[in-house]
Amino acid sequence: MPHEFEIRHEIPLDAAPDVVWRAIAEGPGIDSWFMGRTELEPRVGGRGTQTFGEDVATESVVTAWEPGRRLAHRGVENPDGTFMAFEYLLEARGSGSTVLRFVHSGFLGDDWESEYDDLERGDLQYLYKLAVYLRHFPGRISAHNLFLASPCASEERFWAALGAALGVAGRPVAGEKVTVAIEGRSPEPGVVEWVTAPGTFVAVRTDDGLYMFVQGRGMAVVEHHAYAPVDGEALEAAWTHWLATVSP
Repeated sequence: MPHEFEIRHEIPLDAAPDVVWRAIAEGPGIDSWFMGRTELEPRVGGRGTQTFGEDVATESVVTAWEPGRRLAHRGVENPDGTFMAFEYLLEARGSGSTVLRFVHSGFLGDDWESEYDDLERGDLQYLYKLAVYLRHFPGRISAHNLFLASPCASEERFWAALGAALGVAGRPVAGEKVTVAIEGRSPEPGVVEWVTAPGTFVAVRTDDGLYMFVQGRGMAVVEHHAYAPVDGEALEAAWTHWLATVSP
């Protein structure tokens, strides 16, 4: 039986509502901080498509379109009655800033409690990514998006490999200066934007990119947005090799 759910988050953003709107309602803007590739028709009733890899896609329908104020879209309902809906409410504040209120709702399946916990935590990480993107890379469009996932042998192996990749002893902490350096890539100076637990989310910002590393439920994930031209195939190969070092 489907279980109804609703998740709410609120976050201040260092950008005016029109800038935030381009980041949440236009495909290139969404791609610059979210995962996968997104297309969104700019009208109520418009079609939304989010693509992961070459053959995994989810579809939605725009249910509210008020530029600079409100965006909502609802996913296509699955045969078991489950679906997800998303709403973004924007409120202008002083000094060209915005408060974003985010609502994630719908119906989940039988494992709804575990899925709810993952969604609540995961949604917040992507709002953090949006905030970092708007603060440090406003108006810049991601030239290449990376999303890689692999089974992870253990939390200990993940932390050891990540520490080595960032050049730190022990676990990274927010605000710490690091250097992203793995085999096959030139070193990239950066800073740790945030670390979240339980479950592991570590975000690192470099001069021209934003990384997010995730470990949990037996998986390891590497995400990257490049805000300057990059050899995407070489980048993917290098991080694929790194993920192999944490695999069983």
